[in-house]
Amino acid sequence: MALRICNVSDIKPGRAIRVKIGDHALAIIHSPNGEIHAMDDKCSHGEISLSEGFVDNETIECWAHGAKFSLESGAPLSLPAYEPVKVYEVLVENDEVFIEYDQA
Repeated sequence: MALRICNVSDIKPGRAIRVKIGDHALAIIHSPNGEIHAMDDKCSHGEISLSEGFVDNETIECWAHGAKFSLESGAPLSLPAYEPVKVYEVLVENDEVFIEYDQA
């Protein structure tokens, strides 16, 4: 199910925002190259909010311990994280951001 999240203009390039769907927190990231990404808003190493981290090219870095994750795949790119973060398919139409989100 495609779920509307926000407008592209709500997220500055190179930044991320935290969005909650029920009790589930997501990080919506606007990469410096203009692409929008969505992933769980929880570092797989320390359960720290990734939306408060640092966006650089196609990665996001956890502010607490420095673990970096791919915005495309959620794969950990540096220690101390070794587990991936779940990513979600994003669709942008007319400045609106939608994600494929199954609540099951």
